Amino acid sequence: MSTPNAASDTPPPVNGHRAPLLELNNVTRTFTNSNRTTTALDNVSLTIHTGQSLGIVGESGAGKSTILKLLMGLDSPTTGDVRFHGTTLNRRNRQQMVQFRRAVQIVFQDPRSSLDPRMTVDRIVTEPLTSLKVPGNHRDRVREVLTSVGLEESALTKYPAQFSGGQRQRIAIARALAPAPSVLVADEPVSALDVSVRSQIVDLLADLTSRLGVTLVMVSHDIAIVGQLCARTAVLRAGRIEEEGDTLQVLTEPTAQYTRDLINAVPQMRSGGEEH
Repeated sequence: MSTPNAASDTPPPVNGHRAPLLELNNVTRTFTNSNRTTTALDNVSLTIHTGQSLGIVGESGAGKSTILKLLMGLDSPTTGDVRFHGTTLNRRNRQQMVQFRRAVQIVFQDPRSSLDPRMTVDRIVTEPLTSLKVPGNHRDRVREVLTSVGLEESALTKYPAQFSGGQRQRIAIARALAPAPSVLVADEPVSALDVSVRSQIVDLLADLTSRLGVTLVMVSHDIAIVGQLCARTAVLRAGRIEEEGDTLQVLTEPTAQYTRDLINAVPQMRSGGEEH
């Protein structure tokens, strides 16, 4: 697939070494409400290299949403820093944030709520190209990414309500891919879908990230889904990294009891079926 000349290109290596694509460096995030301070993340470090696939798993309240916001540049840490190509992300630096927004795109959990029901598919997928001022032929790019997610050109003039849940998530993935990001962040991308559709979307994400060389970061409570898509897994518990390593090792030889509990709690995902 050809890509627009977006600002997601990596900088040249320094001293023969290329900086990690995205990092959380000793990040702590606290929130204060009514004189009470809550620690959502406690000294968390994660390193994401170009082309890597990383899954971040944990139960509700583990801190996944906070990590997601930090990785997307939607929030800033209380201490520590978020680094993009080795440079600390500064949300007040407009030029840096434009580059960052082109490079890091997200697929949300529920396509029903993440797609504007008043907009046609054409407008939905074109929106990030326009708002981020991505150069190139937007009409051709929209058709290209729609084809890549398995949708026909006839979808362009239709509205989200005219599609099944699985098809809506394909539209959401096409929108995220439109600016040719180097990082695709997936927030529970199949949890809102029927069981019969989930494996199809998982297979699509696996194919796209492999074929396009996109770095994948998946945030999920479902360690089984992460196991199908991610080469590395970090297990988050109460705002701390409980363990991190190659996914196969984490799944087959977990070092933490908490990880074993997560594995035992997730039923085996069923595959096959039609989209609904």
